[in-house]
Amino acid sequence: MSLANGRSYLAIPGPSVMPDAVLRAMHRAAPNIYEGELVDMMDGLTRDLKRVARTDQSVAIYIGNGHAAWEAALSNVVAAGDRVLVPVTGRFGHGWADMAGGLGCDLQVIDFGRKTPFDLNRVEDALRMDKDHKIRAVLATHVDTSSSVRNDIAGLRKVLDAVGHPALLMADCIASLGCDLFEMDAWGVDVMVAAGQKGLMVPPGISFVFFGDRAAKQRAGMERVSRYWDWTPRSQPEFFFQYFGGTAPTHHLYGLRTALDMIHAEGIEAVWARHAALARAIWAAADAWGQGGPMELNVVNPADRSHAVTSLRLGAPYGTALRKWVETQVGLVLGIGLGMSEPGDPAGDGFFRIGHMGHVNAQMVMGMLGSIQAGLIALDIPHGSGALEAAAGVIAAG
Repeated sequence: MSLANGRSYLAIPGPSVMPDAVLRAMHRAAPNIYEGELVDMMDGLTRDLKRVARTDQSVAIYIGNGHAAWEAALSNVVAAGDRVLVPVTGRFGHGWADMAGGLGCDLQVIDFGRKTPFDLNRVEDALRMDKDHKIRAVLATHVDTSSSVRNDIAGLRKVLDAVGHPALLMADCIASLGCDLFEMDAWGVDVMVAAGQKGLMVPPGISFVFFGDRAAKQRAGMERVSRYWDWTPRSQPEFFFQYFGGTAPTHHLYGLRTALDMIHAEGIEAVWARHAALARAIWAAADAWGQGGPMELNVVNPADRSHAVTSLRLGAPYGTALRKWVETQVGLVLGIGLGMSEPGDPAGDGFFRIGHMGHVNAQMVMGMLGSIQAGLIALDIPHGSGALEAAAGVIAAG
């Protein structure tokens, strides 16, 4: 017998749970795309997007996923033959590097593995060795969605400044925006990419590139930028259609408007604090389970962990077995061990991930943890006791 009937809980690291208010906002007939409320909402929409990113600079909107935002950002500031430095802490750093390689860039990748953040000293050494300043940009993932490593973007800016290197600092905040503390202007980030389907709580298919004056200057010096990816008309449109390079993603915009209203009603600092508290509750449960079994948090140091996603090691075949059991028996969908495979485990069967981003609260997290514990018991996977009590204690402390 399955107990999964009823509303399922999608606890993967994106797409995230969509609030009912966002779904209601999108459930409407197609609007007029030439005049009226959709056109009129854009000034406020872009302003409130920038509030979440903590920037007073520019934003361009693209119809596409996070990969589209990667290519859009790169296309405006680097060309074939330009060198980019890519410190990597998981699958998605390699993905952004591969996108740059597809555009003909000269890649300089420093792989820091999948368990620890950037070693800023090694990044500094690479920048100091570039005496001719051939590196045009540093591509840095704030939170790697596969490994759940969170990197020090502000520290990376300090390194660039200490070396006196003119390379642009570009940050991938696809997994972190609206979840983990991020301050674009205060941290000196030149370009930031994000997408709608995680902390912003709307369906996949809309993405964003935020950029500052230094990046705009580098764009102005480009020999050519494709008409579609060019962020200039999107960020400074004369006509409504230029925001999107054509027809607007109408229903995404209605959903995004409501999601931004929810974020600002709660307050971005409170949003960050909520994600941090719920992440600590998940970590406390995982630590307790690990006392009597094979479960391990992928990132050892709590200061290096994302507040939006947690990657866990359970050992093959337990990771996949647990995911399948909780989905079919209790209606909980956990994330696959994406990019975390080890020798002898090509399918990543020893890993799973928990997405705790966006529209998530304490009772959802406690229900999820209880479901995971039921799966551990049902599958006879060794585990320690007291996990739910440990999580509840974190939540009770606020």
